[in-house]
Amino acid sequence: MEVKTCLECDMKIVGRMDKKFCSDQCRNAFNNKLNSDGNNYIRNVNNILRKNRRILMELNPTGKSKANRTRLMEKGFDFNYFTNTYTTKAGAIYYFCYEYGYLLIDKQFYALVKKQEYVD
Repeated sequence: MEVKTCLECDMKIVGRMDKKFCSDQCRNAFNNKLNSDGNNYIRNVNNILRKNRRILMELNPTGKSKANRTRLMEKGFDFNYFTNTYTTKAGAIYYFCYEYGYLLIDKQFYALVKKQEYVD
């Protein structure tokens, strides 16, 4: 009979034949190590997106407003991160961080909007 050992700590596994870990702690530790690189990247991107959303929400309390590029950048807005885009029939591109978006009006000003449709 083959003795199985834990993939995390190499301890002998007691129990079912298909068990891979000796305990929940070892299973969690193994999976956390396995996913740590991807999770850190995803966590960092999500933090940037949430920060961008908070900034847009703060500067756009009524659903439509204007903001200066400098003001957005002072608050820490990162223009490289957005969740989706919307292109109008005229070719204007709105960039969205979840339901809050912005459109470049000229070199220094953005129109801020809030998308009214909601995902069910």
